[in-house]
Amino acid sequence: MTPELALLVVGAAVAGFVQGLSGFAFGMVAMSFWVWGIEPRVAAVMAVFGSLTGQIVAVVSNRRGLRLSSLAPFLVGGAVGIPFGIAVLPHLNPDLFKLVLGCVLVLWCPVMLFSSRLPKVTGGGRRADGVAGAAGGFMGGIGGFTGVVPTLWCTLRGLAKDEQRAIIQNFNLAALACTMLGYVLTGTVTRDMWALLPWVAAALLVPVLLGARVYVGLSEAAFRQLVLTLLSLSGVAMLVSAVPRLLS
Repeated sequence: MTPELALLVVGAAVAGFVQGLSGFAFGMVAMSFWVWGIEPRVAAVMAVFGSLTGQIVAVVSNRRGLRLSSLAPFLVGGAVGIPFGIAVLPHLNPDLFKLVLGCVLVLWCPVMLFSSRLPKVTGGGRRADGVAGAAGGFMGGIGGFTGVVPTLWCTLRGLAKDEQRAIIQNFNLAALACTMLGYVLTGTVTRDMWALLPWVAAALLVPVLLGARVYVGLSEAAFRQLVLTLLSLSGVAMLVSAVPRLLS
């Protein structure tokens, strides 16, 4: 096994456990490993494929009651947002986008994390959920960040952990499936990449199941803390990636 392949496997395994535990964040965790030795274009494809595979495994192995009426606004919004994200991508400064979003996450999520008495957002109804889904779809189209805004929105809503996890998992599943299909149809997945996909799938399979098992024992408070911590770290990762490039 080459050092690059070992790095790919280790990153997928760790990210798979986090995804099984939280329902999202595969790409963020995997990229923190892969940035040290995996070519960016390959890493992007592997992150989408790994996220999609982990979502399928987690959804099948850890089914929770899901009301389609709760998920539908997110899916409709995502379907609207993804094409806009793809259309804007060639004209967008990705580092500036990461800087703005990273600042929002780094500033707001810790406030929510350490202020448990903040009021829940109850207004907006299904339309607001659709806007959150559209934002997730848009961000997925420009960089694969499908779960960040919907996860933050569900947390602001104060949803129970099972309902929140079900919404985010199924939303990400649909958005990532569309993204992966687009990669295949446009030839983004090259012949060399096809050979790496089974390694990623095999590496994350058991860790995803272990993470899903640990999730069952989490309390509502612990799950909320986990989600907000991961979102905060996601913001830090975006800033670390964007700031040096903007300064240069």
